[in-house]
Amino acid sequence: MTALLPSSLRPDPSRLLPEDARDYRGPRIATWIIGAFLVLITVRSLIHLFSPDGGAESIATIDTSVEGGANIIAIFGQWGAIQLLLAALLWLLLLRYRGLLPLIALVLLLEPLLRELSGRLKPIETMGTAPGAALNSAAIVVTALLLYLTLCPADGSHRRP
Repeated sequence: MTALLPSSLRPDPSRLLPEDARDYRGPRIATWIIGAFLVLITVRSLIHLFSPDGGAESIATIDTSVEGGANIIAIFGQWGAIQLLLAALLWLLLLRYRGLLPLIALVLLLEPLLRELSGRLKPIETMGTAPGAALNSAAIVVTALLLYLTLCPADGSHRRP
């Protein structure tokens, strides 16, 4: 079993794609933090998929009463379906292939980075500040630190059967 915190703050990039994907030798706290992120991503995807407005107006403050508003709602629903698929895949990796925690952290980092890029290339007009826009910068910092943490070793080893 690995320690809760890293035994060294020197990251090892080879941990990103380990030879044994079931063997995670990083700090256990990273597992719990990634699990918390995955819960949030799963809930977010279910809201986009099943909420009557896909969360477009009720959460993201996008005016859906405009012409084409139904298309905005449909795109949010489809986005939720894709997010749910990604969440399911990341849950599978977390539960079955713990050695890939650094790869999961990398995906969690790339998602807000790419969303930030997309928002700058194709800005969306909103009636207020959406939670995704308000929290995106913080998510980038936290997931970058999380990736760093997963690449650091911890004492002992954790092997999934």
